Amino acid sequence: MNVNAILADIKNRKFSPVYLLHGDEPYYIDLISDALEKTVLDDTQKGFDQTVLYGKDTTIVSIVNAAKRYPMMSTHQLIIIKEAQDLKWKTEEDILLRYLEHLTPTTILVFAHKYAKFDKRKKIYKIFEKAGTVIESAKLYENKVGEWIIDQFRQANRSIHPQAALMMAEYLGTDLSKIANEVDKLILNVPAGQEILPAHIEQNIGISKDFNVFELQSALAKRNAVKAVQIVDYFAANPKSNPLPMVVGNLSTYFIKVLKYHYLPDKSPQVAAKQLGVHTFFLKEYEAAARNFNRKKTFDIIHQLSVYDLKTKGLDIGPFTDSRDILRELVFHILN
Repeated sequence: MNVNAILADIKNRKFSPVYLLHGDEPYYIDLISDALEKTVLDDTQKGFDQTVLYGKDTTIVSIVNAAKRYPMMSTHQLIIIKEAQDLKWKTEEDILLRYLEHLTPTTILVFAHKYAKFDKRKKIYKIFEKAGTVIESAKLYENKVGEWIIDQFRQANRSIHPQAALMMAEYLGTDLSKIANEVDKLILNVPAGQEILPAHIEQNIGISKDFNVFELQSALAKRNAVKAVQIVDYFAANPKSNPLPMVVGNLSTYFIKVLKYHYLPDKSPQVAAKQLGVHTFFLKEYEAAARNFNRKKTFDIIHQLSVYDLKTKGLDIGPFTDSRDILRELVFHILN
């Protein structure tokens, strides 16, 4: 069962007697447990029939004892164990296993097991699956974040320009909770019916629409030396927003895709976009880069990027070399 199906069931008050929410990505774990906390009981019932515990401050014995109680003011009682990864699973899980085999039907028991996968080899994991709902919340790969952002807006009946989505993805990283907050901010601040554009990202999140790593990639792809140097100077003046290792890392990823584009037997938009893991909107830029940098030159650029990656880590540079010097040198090597 996927997250959306679980959320739909919760909205329709179709509850499982037990939920195991586990994995490296806390966003979906919080999303489901928060939905249960908002839906199962109303505010007057929560004082009697809702219990929130933390793994490091409780025991499985206490949890099971609480789960065996019956609700006082509602048809259900809700027990949420946050930070469930801190429970003493090795020494106490047999007690929970016995409870899972004889559930109290009026109790909804939620284990929010964050930042780590639950061991699927254990017998108790199989019992969790049989007794209730199990969801593994996996970290999203970096190359999937832009697509995830587009889908978040689509679910809200809004649209975002691919360039704006990529700006958000690269500058906010893979922290889905942080990204979701920024998505909500944009939905509130940009009028309904209007596409979210790079300018809106600049206004609401603080990422420059003209001086960012994507504009640097575009300038290099078109061999626009003047624009590339302007962007490099902006990065040097704003190092916290544009850390050197991140810039070099993004350029490395970009030129590896340019090289991959060179070797694609089928360069039709849909096939090429899928192979490169990019939106079709960006293919013209990869076509331009491939025209301006042949295979041999692209190999050389990737080598130079590996050299300059070491320089960003302080290796083989002079004592007075700053980030602008390193980036300007790198841009010179790429363009010449």
